[in-house]
Amino acid sequence: MLVLKGDRYTDPLDGRSFKKFLPYGYKTMRENALSPSTLSLERHRLLWLYLKNETNFFTAPLKVLHFAPEQAFYKRFKALENLDYTTTDLNSPLADVKADICDLPFENDSFDFIICNHVLEHIPDDKKAMSELYRILKKGGTAILQIPQDLSREITYEDANITDPKEREAQFGQYDHVRVYGRDYFNRLREIGFIVNEVDYTAHFSEEEIDKYRLAKGEIIPVAMK
Repeated sequence: MLVLKGDRYTDPLDGRSFKKFLPYGYKTMRENALSPSTLSLERHRLLWLYLKNETNFFTAPLKVLHFAPEQAFYKRFKALENLDYTTTDLNSPLADVKADICDLPFENDSFDFIICNHVLEHIPDDKKAMSELYRILKKGGTAILQIPQDLSREITYEDANITDPKEREAQFGQYDHVRVYGRDYFNRLREIGFIVNEVDYTAHFSEEEIDKYRLAKGEIIPVAMK
């Protein structure tokens, strides 16, 4: 960490600053993407700032379900005394409940807040998964459903006949992805019943702040409500 000591970039999750972040990427490396201290990426830092500044996530008594819990968030969310916090995943060792997102073992209207980020692009029947998320969310509840999204693409690209990992990587960007979401993603959620707010939260920050926190300018946070 000493070699990275500096104040050029700041991770809002822990407030620590560095002269540079670490490079990160699946096929193409992004410079200054991965925080050395929390291992947060651009999407994690953006969501943290949104939750901290715009919601009662850190203060209100909330029953929260977190899918495929990210390392950057897991211990921090678990330590929040205001949250009744449950994690779930099919395979993750961090999951309290091992479950299939298309067949969840929770009652209707169970959770005030659901976090399910970078999961749906892996799920062949994403409409079934979205329906399950809607079912278990309380009325008045909020679900944050981030996905990798190509905002230049109007219509989501998917082809169920593409099953070879190398071909999926070529077509969808990663070997275990089954689609590339376009701008119609938000309407897919609306068709399930969600009220969706397409939050361009980087618009709340100056160019200097976007660079300081290493955010992806223009990334949309899908805030879905019931």
